[in-house]
Amino acid sequence: MTDKNTERLHALLKAYAGRAAPAGGGDTKPVPDDGERRRRACGERLQKIVRPVLMGFLTELENAGHDASVQDHTDSADAHPSVALAFAPRASGARALASVLTFRYDPRRGIAVQREIKVPTKQERVVTASTDRIGTIGMEAVTTEWVETKTLSFVEAVLKAN
Repeated sequence: MTDKNTERLHALLKAYAGRAAPAGGGDTKPVPDDGERRRRACGERLQKIVRPVLMGFLTELENAGHDASVQDHTDSADAHPSVALAFAPRASGARALASVLTFRYDPRRGIAVQREIKVPTKQERVVTASTDRIGTIGMEAVTTEWVETKTLSFVEAVLKAN
């Protein structure tokens, strides 16, 4: 690196260090920006509204003899918050694969709903899956009824495919 570029790099690093240093000295936590606040608020919304609905569906699906689980990624600091329902129907003669319905934070739109439906495997057939987005809604507009509607649509599609 040339001396000119080295000096420029040092100046940039020094300016950054001056901005990054806390004003009062001491241990201060960084203030979350607006995007981080929205991400946390969405995680809380997913935890309080979406997760209980999915847990209700989980119980009903398991009581009917199907395999199901709920994955909760609302506390993850390194990814967008999400809650998912994995569902593998009890199949006769074929091995059913788990299909997944995911409610996740979309920074531009609010909460996006995506489903991946997998069809049963048979020896002569290749496993295929269809993935589609079945809805997006503003974070503040999420209701229990909306989550139930999307989940019922998902369960119906999985049962039809299997």
